[in-house]
Amino acid sequence: MQAEKLAYYPFTSEASAYVGNLGISLESLLNSRAYRAARARGIERVKEALEGEIKKSPVSGEAQVLSELLSYPFARMLVACVDDQLFTRRYALAEAKAAYTFLRNENPDFLLEFGDDFGISADSQDSYFSMHFTDYIRFSNSLKDPSWKLTNRQLRAGKIKITKEEFSRLLEEAVRERIEQSFPVPEIPPEVSSFCSPYAAEIKDKFEVQKKKFGSTDFGAVKPELFPPCIAYALANVQGGVNLAHSMRFAMTSFLLNVGMSVDEILNLFNISPDFNAEKTLYQIEHIAGATGNTYKPPACDTMRTYGNCVGKDRLCEKISHPLGYYEKKVFIKNKEGEEAQGKEQGKEKDDGKEKENGKESEVKKKKEK
Repeated sequence: MQAEKLAYYPFTSEASAYVGNLGISLESLLNSRAYRAARARGIERVKEALEGEIKKSPVSGEAQVLSELLSYPFARMLVACVDDQLFTRRYALAEAKAAYTFLRNENPDFLLEFGDDFGISADSQDSYFSMHFTDYIRFSNSLKDPSWKLTNRQLRAGKIKITKEEFSRLLEEAVRERIEQSFPVPEIPPEVSSFCSPYAAEIKDKFEVQKKKFGSTDFGAVKPELFPPCIAYALANVQGGVNLAHSMRFAMTSFLLNVGMSVDEILNLFNISPDFNAEKTLYQIEHIAGATGNTYKPPACDTMRTYGNCVGKDRLCEKISHPLGYYEKKVFIKNKEGEEAQGKEQGKEKDDGKEKENGKESEVKKKKEK
């Protein structure tokens, strides 16, 4: 690949080798004025990932290409310093989506070469691609649209036939997986931690604000801090841009509907998920909500365990057989604690009132004695 092309795909082995051959030291990348633009672009791409989309424009000229290439390793340093698994997923997803906008417009030969870098053996013929079913399963597993299921594909001689658009989409998943699995970084050099510290702190703060958007405002009267561990885990994954398994997506959606969230509120939760399709997601939520006449309850704890969706079990879980029962119990406990606190406050006010009254009576008595 030419350097201009490598700038669009900085996570490839070829791009990594190219940057390595430049002989730029870590100290220079962090401090040299010559790479100030690369550092600024690296910070920008991480901040853009936080918002869900890394914007990439065509690059030209040696200086611009170099800045774009070097911005990727700098961005990785920054993500490593943020050190948040959910944010790492968000970043990997954003980088992969940005790559896909270019991949879908590449010619078949380039896509085959690109796939080789990720260990994907494929062929192309007559605008179609064929790949071994094991590679297909590996990279389509996280895609939840029914069309990606192996049962909905033609399997011949161990290979699956797909379109160029579909092959590009699977390459996007390969990119996401590579970036996500490259974290956490085992040991961050002290000079990197020191340099990135203020930027990492800013990104952490902004990410925490995003997480808190799932608080009382978005949930209305619903209390998300009282959700059972399994549902809290599912929500955290959605926040991180992780595509939930169908069984967990159903469990979370039906739970949220049953505790009082609206269809629109739940739809907004999913808009950061990979392959988000507003129309399909809305249909699924409305179906669970009872648009077809059947209102669904979330699965019981036994069923959640069967599907591997029982996560983070706590002491209360031992006494509960259903996620809704967990939430109801938590709400009851919280309300009771609130009533007790209110009762203590009212009792204190009464005691204070009596003391004041007794004080007044003492004053009156003293005046009479005088």
